[in-house]
Amino acid sequence: MRIGHLEFDDRPLFLAPMEDVSDPPFRILCKRYGADMMYTEFVSSAGLLRDQAHEQQKLEIFDEERPIGIQVWGGEIDEVKNATPMVDAAGPDVIDINFGCPVRKIVQKDGGAGVLRDIDKMRRITAAVMEEATRPVTVKMRLGWDDDSIYAVEVAQMLEEMGVAALSVHARTREQQYKGEARWDWLRRIKEDGARDMPVIGNGDAHDPEAVEAMFEETGVDAVMLGRGALGNPWIFERTKTYFETGELPPPPSWEERVQVVAEHLSMKCEWLGERTGVLEMRKNYSSYFKGFRNASTLRHELMQPETKDGVLEVMLNFKPDAPDIQVPSAKLPEQTADPDAVSTTKPDVPDDLPSPGGDGAAKTVDPEAAGLPTSS
Repeated sequence: MRIGHLEFDDRPLFLAPMEDVSDPPFRILCKRYGADMMYTEFVSSAGLLRDQAHEQQKLEIFDEERPIGIQVWGGEIDEVKNATPMVDAAGPDVIDINFGCPVRKIVQKDGGAGVLRDIDKMRRITAAVMEEATRPVTVKMRLGWDDDSIYAVEVAQMLEEMGVAALSVHARTREQQYKGEARWDWLRRIKEDGARDMPVIGNGDAHDPEAVEAMFEETGVDAVMLGRGALGNPWIFERTKTYFETGELPPPPSWEERVQVVAEHLSMKCEWLGERTGVLEMRKNYSSYFKGFRNASTLRHELMQPETKDGVLEVMLNFKPDAPDIQVPSAKLPEQTADPDAVSTTKPDVPDDLPSPGGDGAAKTVDPEAAGLPTSS
């Protein structure tokens, strides 16, 4: 499969753009565990033009993450057009347009899935981005606004004729939000009747390796994009590829591996955002990481209390999931464990320091084998 200059092996797996989730620390972990391509959190075109620090920070990408796309959204054509050179200058491999976010505050501005009520405006926004971009442009959308306005096949045809490099489709309408089952039959229709050569990337209800394989087989999509299935679960990419190769579902990561990865995730969050903000932001992730373990709710409660990285690590490293009673951390955190460089897994190490953002934007072919709820676009 090709997206512009990027080449992928069969059945590639993509990380979806998810607000408050798909930041550099989490993307680096997903890359380590086999994600073939990733997208940033969605970036507000209006926020970029107003020089809002939060939106500017979302443009930070690192060479270790490539190939990567920056996703932009906006309901005003001029705003999106004027913000595109700023996105382009950050050096992503592709620029993705968000026509899928169902959140009310976004759709009220004709952003995200809101533009699905006006297909001509969708076309004009896409054309404006393509006019300003110097790299491939992709689109992520939903099936339609509601059941009475599903024009996904026709929209796919329109986008391909415009020269869009790839189309990702969340197989629900905006009206569905995240309720009910994703309608995979529409993915097949889009692939067979809507897009002749443009790659189609399926999204929606591919939460585990078996479901990912089923989406490929039942719909014929060129790639699968994992969103909520990857929350607190960067291992899903590696486990899915093992399942493809062997037909057997590998065991989930052990408690010890989870603790190691969460500790590393926390350390990178603190390095990227500063310790105080990193500790606070990381609290959103503990529920997903430790879901299903005995006493997980007790651990989540304990992890919400410390305000320092070392305090969080002390709670986590002294917690025993199989103990019958509530755990109160008593041991002093070993000095070497507080050092993020000492937190490791059996996988390749993440660099001691996050690299400087930017890069020359050159595309790199990635070997797939080498490599609270948030809002998903």
